[in-house]
Amino acid sequence: MKKIKVLQVNKLYYPTTGGIERVVQQIAEGLNKRTDMKVLVCKESGKTSVEKVNGVEVHRAGSLGVLFSTPISFSFFGKFRKLSKDRDIIHFHMPFPLGDLAYLLSGYKGKVVVWWHSDIVRQKKLMKFYYPLMQHFLRRADLIIVATKGHIEGSDYLKQYKEKCVIIPYGVNKTIASLANQWSENQINIMSYAQSDTVRFLFVGRLVYYKGCKVLLEAFKEVNHAELIIVGTGNLEGELKNMVATLHLSDRVHFLGGISDKELTEEFKNCDVFVLPSILKSEAYGLVQMEAMAFGKPVINTSLESGVPYVSLDKVTGLTVKPGDTTELTNAMQWMVDHEEERLLMGENARKRVLEEYQMDMMTERLLKAYEGLL
Repeated sequence: MKKIKVLQVNKLYYPTTGGIERVVQQIAEGLNKRTDMKVLVCKESGKTSVEKVNGVEVHRAGSLGVLFSTPISFSFFGKFRKLSKDRDIIHFHMPFPLGDLAYLLSGYKGKVVVWWHSDIVRQKKLMKFYYPLMQHFLRRADLIIVATKGHIEGSDYLKQYKEKCVIIPYGVNKTIASLANQWSENQINIMSYAQSDTVRFLFVGRLVYYKGCKVLLEAFKEVNHAELIIVGTGNLEGELKNMVATLHLSDRVHFLGGISDKELTEEFKNCDVFVLPSILKSEAYGLVQMEAMAFGKPVINTSLESGVPYVSLDKVTGLTVKPGDTTELTNAMQWMVDHEEERLLMGENARKRVLEEYQMDMMTERLLKAYEGLL
């Protein structure tokens, strides 16, 4: 059978390791042998290049830099026109205004797949200019993929295109899944695993406005018999460290900064509860909560109008609280401290959910069937 020719289009690619970039890489590497797969992205700065990354042909258009989270790349348009000519399907990852524009200027007539990862939330003024282009592009798309039902229901833009949306959940990174499986097999069972009288909460993510770390610290100051580990860096790091000092939490809150994958694996193993306190739907999914769940850890997340509360389920694999509600977050964290047996059961449920719903092979298989269905 002739292989389907696919061009994935995104802003950036590995070694940049944001959530969307990881999904693009998983798709490219997962379907590379079963399709004729190419990837077109931009550089954050520098000249155009072509390379093989883990066997995947990756074209990086040169860029003058990044403005409003979008690369300034003139060569991207020529690269897109050239690479799209023989493709059966072009798979765009949105939001990415440069990709929309390149498509509309190219004259491409084949099938268009859009994976909608999130709405543009913060840059309201720019949306006034981008909105007509985005709407034209979404009308043209043959298929729109989302990771959860929440991506449709919580979106300001997708509801009118609901009939051509397909839900394909993300998959846990294979390396993390393998490490989690090995670790889990070495435990008698997750229910019997408890570290100490002090419950260890873990946050992993960029220290930026929408992640809700200020709310997390305010909530944590009222939680007894607990410690909090914060992994990540960002422009709020200094302010958050000052908050910890002001709130007299230095003996219970520990900043680890940016750590290696191996060190992160150890943090997943050693924590009791994972916390994702995001306050805006810029947090569209929270892949990292899925990774913690693979290690059998319950999650405290927030009821954002996005995919976040569809990953870890309230009162099943963890607890879900209102975004920005300090009291609810405090109560949820203290509940986890005070109810060890229920907490461990939620962790066991979390691991089962990952095994049943969030395997990378499942994601790529569902996507390949979607491609085949279009053609």
